[in-house]
Amino acid sequence: MLFPKMQYPAAVVLCGLVILAAGCNKSKPDTTNFKTAINNYYTAHPSCVWSSPVKFPAQADASNDQQTKGFDALTDAGLLTRTAEEKKRFLIGSKQVNDYDVSSNGRTVWTADPSQPGYGNFCYGHRDVTSIDNVTMGTNQNGANTATVNYHYDLTGVPDWAKSQETQTAFPNVQADMAAPKTATATLLQTQDNWQVSAD
Repeated sequence: MLFPKMQYPAAVVLCGLVILAAGCNKSKPDTTNFKTAINNYYTAHPSCVWSSPVKFPAQADASNDQQTKGFDALTDAGLLTRTAEEKKRFLIGSKQVNDYDVSSNGRTVWTADPSQPGYGNFCYGHRDVTSIDNVTMGTNQNGANTATVNYHYDLTGVPDWAKSQETQTAFPNVQADMAAPKTATATLLQTQDNWQVSAD
């Protein structure tokens, strides 16, 4: 038995296309889009050992543990080189100092600061959202849609040198960053194409 060929009204076809398009809409206020926006932001803004870029070569007083412990931990990890020398001081003799520079191995993971020649940082991973816990929708002073998102995250892409006890002792922020689970809040701004983390 032959069945008659079905004719679908144009309105039904158009409706189907609208539903498909909505499913791919990156600016739609849903948790998947919020998670993508936060992950994209932190992929471009990884966690680093120092809060601001540091210049190398650098010198530190060999007798000052506060000055040397971070540099020494990164030296033990193979990211820096250390050279001891004696620094002469006017009238009061000399003191032992350590000169530090980025090693050839360290250059492969060094994140240079393009705005300051010689400055940079060692970065060790970035946030990866594990759950969106709560969302509060709103608008900013320009009338654009915003979303205040509370979420859980883990740190991903962490290299072995950052996991070492020496590094985590020298840099408590690294140790704290890897403690799980972690919670945070982000303010997202809706653009024409997608949602983005607001830098304000």
